[in-house]
Amino acid sequence: MEGPGLGRGVPASPREGLVKNVSLESLQLCERDGKAEDSGVVEMELPVPVNIRISNITCDSFKICWDMDPRTKEKITHYFIDLNKKENKNSNKFKHKDVPTKLVAKAVPLPMTVRGHWFLSPRTEYTVAVQTASKQSDGDYAVSEWSDIIEFCTADYSTVHLTQLLQKAEVIAGRMLPFTVFYRNQNQEYFDYCRNEQGGRMLPSVKDNSGSHGSPLSGKLEGIFFSCNTEFNTGQPPQDSPYGRYRFQIPAEELFGPDTRLYFGDFYCMYTAYHYVILVLAPRGSPGDIYCSERLPELDVTDNRFLTRVCGQDGRVEFRHAQDVILELIYTEPVELARGSVAQISGHQLMSLSTINAKKDPSCKTCNISVGR
Repeated sequence: MEGPGLGRGVPASPREGLVKNVSLESLQLCERDGKAEDSGVVEMELPVPVNIRISNITCDSFKICWDMDPRTKEKITHYFIDLNKKENKNSNKFKHKDVPTKLVAKAVPLPMTVRGHWFLSPRTEYTVAVQTASKQSDGDYAVSEWSDIIEFCTADYSTVHLTQLLQKAEVIAGRMLPFTVFYRNQNQEYFDYCRNEQGGRMLPSVKDNSGSHGSPLSGKLEGIFFSCNTEFNTGQPPQDSPYGRYRFQIPAEELFGPDTRLYFGDFYCMYTAYHYVILVLAPRGSPGDIYCSERLPELDVTDNRFLTRVCGQDGRVEFRHAQDVILELIYTEPVELARGSVAQISGHQLMSLSTINAKKDPSCKTCNISVGR
């Protein structure tokens, strides 16, 4: 991890979770290996920050401000900000001799922006506490007591970040191959339950936590997973599946019609050579469509690198999918089993290829962007 220069006389020691505010040239990351009594902190009465407020939260930044006694503001030269992931929040409560690592910023007008793309993770709970400080002529610091601890959570990826993922995915998508059906693999009990308990329908469920940690889909969007990839040599769906020996198969036109909107959702891998692209198929005006239209990049259904629906001059509709990525398609509405067919497949159930709650490889340069993971 990169780190800014060391500050003289600041009582801190290195640990995970370093903070950097790239909007402020004055930030210093302070480390110390000596004893507490050598820290150079001097006695001075300084205002303790109160009523801390966090605003403008994104997946990799936030603004922070607080109130303090205006009579002593002129004494303040720096702010010390201690920021930790919530599971480590008890480490916020320390005296100076125990200070691990903190952000040191020159006193600037509040609110102050804290930003650092290699340290702040999206969709992560943090705790923050603040001190005011006064740098002395000899380089030592006088500090206030720590403020109360405040908790907040960073946001999901924005459409800007998802567009960056989209552009990375386009690079490796490969050529487009024709297909005619969407399919969903499950065990026999699943389809029996759909028939007997759900009125012959497959119902949407909340997406799991597979893929990018900052995805706005995980734990929020409801849908049904489908596949459409075909084998190169046969042009048909593969006979193996990690999800079950029974397959529901439905004509592509049934789910990807003229009133279906297409969204890019995610791009990830699981420490393997395979890369996955999540797309969302949402009937226009449906709750899923409304949710995605506010959060995801929409794709042109006739001209994109992943999944297309094109009507030829003869009036026939042709569907194509990207060859070099595995597409995971989320359809946001219930699907009646009567619209397709269920049959047993002849291949194996390859559990090792399951992506259920799969964690994204944070070291892959192909599918990661510079903001969070």
